[in-house]
Amino acid sequence: MKAAFLKEIGKDLVIEDFAIPEPLDEQVTIEQEITGICYRDILEKEGFFPRMKPPIIPGHEISGKIIKVGRGVKDFNVGDRVSSLIYEPCGSCEQCVSGRENLCPRKKTYGENINGSYSRCVNVSQKSLVKVPDGVPRELAAIAACVTGMVYHALNTVGDAGYNSRVLITGAGGGVGSHAIQVAKAMGSQVIAATSSKWKEKTLYELGADFVIESSDGFDKEVKKIWPEGSEIVLENTGNATFSSSLRSLSFGGRLIIIGNLEPTPVPLPLGMIILKGNRIEGSISSTRNDLKRALELSKSGKVREVKHDLRNLEDVNSAFTDIKQRKNIGRIMLKLD
Repeated sequence: MKAAFLKEIGKDLVIEDFAIPEPLDEQVTIEQEITGICYRDILEKEGFFPRMKPPIIPGHEISGKIIKVGRGVKDFNVGDRVSSLIYEPCGSCEQCVSGRENLCPRKKTYGENINGSYSRCVNVSQKSLVKVPDGVPRELAAIAACVTGMVYHALNTVGDAGYNSRVLITGAGGGVGSHAIQVAKAMGSQVIAATSSKWKEKTLYELGADFVIESSDGFDKEVKKIWPEGSEIVLENTGNATFSSSLRSLSFGGRLIIIGNLEPTPVPLPLGMIILKGNRIEGSISSTRNDLKRALELSKSGKVREVKHDLRNLEDVNSAFTDIKQRKNIGRIMLKLD
């Protein structure tokens, strides 16, 4: 089969033939139809993740049908349809045992330090897997851990969002933001969608946003016009470009939850304002198996639908990276895996 390899940091991915090895004792082999492209894949290619060790197959949005099982696999069988976390947890540390495996200090990440999803077949640990309910579209199964499950974790576990919470989402037109709107609405929240691309406004309203703000010149004053008390939760999906406006958009006691950082550079922190307003700034990383299950349930219920910008051939992965960097997509660009 064909696979996309990152051979050298900063260079284009290379398509080569690849023979997948037999799964280890606690692994399964998953045959995939599609995989999503995450902005993290682009940052890894550009050298912002020091644990990235080329040559490697990038990608971490994994879902499909099991075609082989290792000898130690107990809970999964050939033919099962599964989705995977973006990482392999160790399964035995304090965080894993307590159900917070996303914080496992020994986890390995698919596409970063173990081969990932940019190939038809991929070997995955059984510790990473959950079964996909009938009725979940393949697109939503593929992004259930990295997108919908990750957003659910950020809003539910970290942000304590709920009915009528005021939630501001930055980068709302991208692959994460477009699904975050739907997850927040499914939880009963009010949503402001902030985007730097005015042409995406109509679609963001169609996805459920109560208000849409064009954010190229800052947006905190516009937020305060809509919600005079400010936003209780800001889901910061962009990083440096929107951080200052996001912070100033918060209510007293509001929470700024960081789930994305497109330009990994330092941001200024107005400590006095943070103290006086009693704000919290928290990072939220990935999802747990329980989050993944909940994301799949939301997908099955129809409360979250896929926002797929395009389906590209694997050979077009480098041009897809370019389009994503230039913000040409609304929703996820996905790769077809033949």
